Amino acid sequence: METESLQMETAPGGAVRGAQYVVGDWQSAGFATGPADRERAEAGITAAYAAAGLDAPERFVWVSSPAHGAVAAAFIGGYGATEGMAELARFVDGADLDGAGSSVRDAVRTRPWERERTAASAELGPERWATAWAETGGLLWDPVNGLVARVRQAIGALAGDGSEAESLLRAATLDAVLGQQDAPWLALFESLGRLDGPLAGLAEAARSAGWWWPYERVVVVSERPDELYRDEPGRLHRGDGPALAYPGGFALHAWRGMPIPADFVASLAEIDAARIAGEPNSELRRVMLEIFGYDRYLAETGARPLHRDETGVLWSIDLPGDEPVVMVEVVNSTPEPDGSYRTYYLRVPPDTRTARAGVAWTFGVPEADYQPEKQT
Repeated sequence: METESLQMETAPGGAVRGAQYVVGDWQSAGFATGPADRERAEAGITAAYAAAGLDAPERFVWVSSPAHGAVAAAFIGGYGATEGMAELARFVDGADLDGAGSSVRDAVRTRPWERERTAASAELGPERWATAWAETGGLLWDPVNGLVARVRQAIGALAGDGSEAESLLRAATLDAVLGQQDAPWLALFESLGRLDGPLAGLAEAARSAGWWWPYERVVVVSERPDELYRDEPGRLHRGDGPALAYPGGFALHAWRGMPIPADFVASLAEIDAARIAGEPNSELRRVMLEIFGYDRYLAETGARPLHRDETGVLWSIDLPGDEPVVMVEVVNSTPEPDGSYRTYYLRVPPDTRTARAGVAWTFGVPEADYQPEKQT
């Protein structure tokens, strides 16, 4: 279901582990599924309060997803009567949110985070700081931040589009400590040996739970997801169910990172070229094309190639209200075990004019510089 972590080691004498082990560890934490370790998470959060000079929280309110947590935060903020929010009261049924007090996120997370970051940056200098980030947190940033953005978008969508409730929910997601999705920065700090001080509690909570909202007397803490499916580049992706699912019913369906309706892929069992051409949503139409098969669509619509040379064949699919889908058809020069040769369709920019230019683009070089000595 998920990416396996790299093998972990500790250097002799207890020295800070190598960057690759730190990144593997935090990659596993950032995309971990399954029930939270509640005892460990609560201990970490309590330690973070202590490091900030605050009294320990009086109680922890566990919720099943970040969506439930964001609704709880909106209710704690006094927005339960806002139009659209009342319909989401089911998300916090039975939760004891009374007397939570004011948010202490800045004291617990923002200020210690900034102090450690400022100190580390000054110690390393701009060049070494940039290198340290690139070798640790930078490797995790895009997939983790992409996941966070999708979750925030989906939480806002629980309310009516453009409504005040939607704005409140989106704001509530910004008030959360991201827990396991703080993995990129925590990977950087660990690689620099900076998780033994004020950030130790935050790191412990991140290894054990999802998002959490700290208040003076109450902490709202989210479970981790039950299911999480990603494609090779790290985008949410699944064709036979939710790509991200939490206990309690909050789930996201996605195809190569793009949001899709829950029943969309299942509805494509009887898909044909006419339905693809008639789909008004251009993004869904591209998903349909990928599932249907570019070669099959080209054959059924009687498409003609734009260009052909020794590198392959350039095709273009004109779609109403959208830029054309341009692909280069290439044949793998290495035979399959049965002796056949596999054909691939590679998506290229819509302004591509020759097959060679398309193939060159896939290798990241200009057409004039694409002179392979041997095809593989």
